[in-house]
Amino acid sequence: MATVQLYVYDLSRGMAAQLSQQLTGRYIEGIWHTSIVFHGKEWYYGAGIHNAPPGRTHLGPPLRILDLGISEIDEETFMEYISEMRSVYTPDAYHLLDFNCNSFTNDCAGFLTGGSIPDYIRDLPTDFLSTPFGQALRPTIDQMYRRGGPGQPPVQPANDIASQITRSVATNALGPTISSKETATLASPIQICTNNASFDILMQRHKAVIAFFTSQTCAPCKMVEPVFEELAHAKASPDVAFVKVDMSVGLGSQVGQAHNVRATPTFLFFLDGKKKHELKGANAPELRSQVNLLIYDAFPPHPHSKLTLRELRATSLNPILFTQIPKLDALSTKLLSAVETSPLPVADRGNTKEVIANGMIRSLSSIPNGKTPTANSTKVPETEFSNWTSVTVQLAAVLPPTDFFPLVDLWRLALLIPDVSTQLATSPIISLPTIFKISSESASSPDAKNLTLTALRLACNIFVNPVLTRRLLQSSPANDGSRPRDAITNLLVSALLSDVATVRVAAASLAFNIAAFLQAPLMQSLNRGMSGTPIKEDSLDDAEWEVELLSAVIEAIDREDNEDSLHRLVSCLGLLVHLSPHLAEIQPLLEVLQVKQTLVVKAQPDGPIKKENVKKLVKEVTNELC
Repeated sequence: MATVQLYVYDLSRGMAAQLSQQLTGRYIEGIWHTSIVFHGKEWYYGAGIHNAPPGRTHLGPPLRILDLGISEIDEETFMEYISEMRSVYTPDAYHLLDFNCNSFTNDCAGFLTGGSIPDYIRDLPTDFLSTPFGQALRPTIDQMYRRGGPGQPPVQPANDIASQITRSVATNALGPTISSKETATLASPIQICTNNASFDILMQRHKAVIAFFTSQTCAPCKMVEPVFEELAHAKASPDVAFVKVDMSVGLGSQVGQAHNVRATPTFLFFLDGKKKHELKGANAPELRSQVNLLIYDAFPPHPHSKLTLRELRATSLNPILFTQIPKLDALSTKLLSAVETSPLPVADRGNTKEVIANGMIRSLSSIPNGKTPTANSTKVPETEFSNWTSVTVQLAAVLPPTDFFPLVDLWRLALLIPDVSTQLATSPIISLPTIFKISSESASSPDAKNLTLTALRLACNIFVNPVLTRRLLQSSPANDGSRPRDAITNLLVSALLSDVATVRVAAASLAFNIAAFLQAPLMQSLNRGMSGTPIKEDSLDDAEWEVELLSAVIEAIDREDNEDSLHRLVSCLGLLVHLSPHLAEIQPLLEVLQVKQTLVVKAQPDGPIKKENVKKLVKEVTNELC
């Protein structure tokens, strides 16, 4: 008999505990990697199955060690089991969310002791990595996990790895940094299942599941497997799982027995955890039909999915950004003068002026005129960024709107620097909510025109970083109970009805950016042939909020006579209605507010719309969506 131990590591190196509450709305202690220690060897799965002396893997010493019990299985039998499992736990089969190191240790625990690894370890990585922040971390975590070979110590110190994780959030938000081949390894379209526990988890996490029960000696299985792989590559998604269960390997036979599978190949089709159909044999045409039928049942087509909508669907969903570089010297002089005459203590004034002049202005001066900064252009040290935040909060409490707006304009420009938007996306967001709160509260004041305008442009520029955008627009409240989204929405709603044309154009731009951000994943679903797919666990999916936005946009369209604003507002209206999962709430609103009649008036020959492309868009939205 020998003791079975579970070695537990935190792949985030403490970053999950530090940032999870801020970025996901809930506390998550760690992103767990585990290995099994048995007969003096530590076994783990990543790029295949490997072993090393306990505590000597590339991840260093474990965070904690858990005793799983005593096993009566001898080392030779276990080695035979490992040899068999190598055909399942291959490098290509690795799936960061659903078939990973914890799947392997759970299988080993079941084989050696009849038990399993703790639920909090088995379930939490998927919970965390399913969040937007977790998705942004996926490439870096995978790279770190695969770094080094068996028995090698970590290549980087923990602090360096934590810093890399933080930086990777914005890097991946601003664009892909890994090849499509690497992406395929991170999220294989076919997930491997070897035990009942992992199969049950797959059923819980996916609305539709297609399970392929096979065995290594099954000739018909090999004939139909290419079709299954083809369907998985075409239709797998976060809501649709294609699962392969080899009943001849490991505990796969137990999965088959649990679902009364007695022959291979057998395909089982599940919807919301319930079996809908069973297909036996290598019938490729029927397999295709049943997969399509299951997906259709899971995600019935949206009523608007079959509409042509050439103009609306040709609209670029890229955000409208305000990238103009002001005369920084003049802006600096005005802001520093306001600081000098502010009620701040003398010592604080000097420090504040230093941060602005030699911190913010100096960094912003390095932005190339007329060009968007690249990820490697301007770097802002974390301590300096922290000073920017502190100064902003300090000045927000003492400066009137007429003196505060130059600082807001500096933040508007700073957001375009990838290093700044990265830190805003991955640290406590104090400065921006403060700005939006003050701007929304001051919007009705005649003296706040410049503040309102710059705050709207600042809000538009948050869309340069999707992770930051999601944090600011999510429905869940922050630790203090406030929601930045409320201040942004209040600012937007009041600005849409402003008497100042430039303010209305900026507000219309912000409304468009919000609608485009909400529309993008829905368009992706439409392109996958699943236009009814809801945004799974999406913190932005809020019917009441969307109705509020839509009501404000409709009222603004009715009053607007500026063609640029109208173009953006009508685009926003079309996007909000197009594939909205809340059509039942939206359609009555469109009728009550007589949107169709309003749009007809705007498109008349004597109306404010003169450009032919804008007229086509208005007519399309009028006739097809309203």
